[in-house]
Amino acid sequence: MYIVTEETCRQIIGMDDAFTAVEGVFAAMASGAAYNFPVIREAIGHADALYGFKSGFDRDGLALGLKSGGYWPGNEARGLTNHQSTVFLFDADTGRPKAMVGGNYLTAVRTAAAAAVSIKHLARDDAKVLGMVGAGHQSAFQMRAAVRQRGFERIVGWNRNRERLSRLADTAQEIGLPFEAVDLDRLGGEADVIVTITSSFAPILEKAQVRPGTHLACMGTDTKGKQEVGAELVAAASAFTDEVAQSVTIGECQHAVEAGLIGEADITEIGAVINGTKPGRASDEEITLFDGTGVGLQDLAVASAAVELAVGRGVAASVDL
Repeated sequence: MYIVTEETCRQIIGMDDAFTAVEGVFAAMASGAAYNFPVIREAIGHADALYGFKSGFDRDGLALGLKSGGYWPGNEARGLTNHQSTVFLFDADTGRPKAMVGGNYLTAVRTAAAAAVSIKHLARDDAKVLGMVGAGHQSAFQMRAAVRQRGFERIVGWNRNRERLSRLADTAQEIGLPFEAVDLDRLGGEADVIVTITSSFAPILEKAQVRPGTHLACMGTDTKGKQEVGAELVAAASAFTDEVAQSVTIGECQHAVEAGLIGEADITEIGAVINGTKPGRASDEEITLFDGTGVGLQDLAVASAAVELAVGRGVAASVDL
């Protein structure tokens, strides 16, 4: 069995690698070649932690396995990332353990890659202003991935705690784009693409604040009760997602569905747009929204890419079981 550490993953998996893996597995999901198993996610009654498993199988890529991990809200005070995870891969032919892969960095890049895939396939071609809602650890990954998909000329950002906006400003400076901290009305009024990446349980952006033609990538809602944008905004947009079953139960669309504003049939899998079996954006005036709930197959895809690269470069450890 191979072991690929967190540090090795950081060294060998870049944004382009993650993008290719995620775009490919979204397409495989839509074609029926890959499918996710039911998610297990529980509050463990200790350290306020949420813990669970995401798993699945891709018959095309033969990626079989699971991601084990969750959210420990007190970790930041310990100098650790709040999200902690490990990916386990198994040989699809025999069921034997194939690899154990550090999952923290891969979770960050695969989540950012999913938003970038949605921007590639759904945002207007002439998008010039990127809006960032949220300035946590994941936001820097999101910004770096998003700017690779369009010719953005500037970035505007908002965060509930303004002190943390320095992360967005520093990342924008690293990229070479001007950044300005703005209120939500300005952000919605100026941004052509908006990425929301928060842990909010109440809507931050409402329908009246978002102008026609905007693409939103809502990446923070992955649990029952979480919410980043108003249900009326979801209903007014053309909604796309990684997996419809998760979108309507734990994703951003859950609230619009519960309110009776939309149904499952109103939500399109992004993989179908990638494959060309469903249309994406229909006009420059249309609001499009990607509900990125985060699926196990994303983790398996990027972990498989990490193992392949690590083995090829001779930097994967190996143990006999």
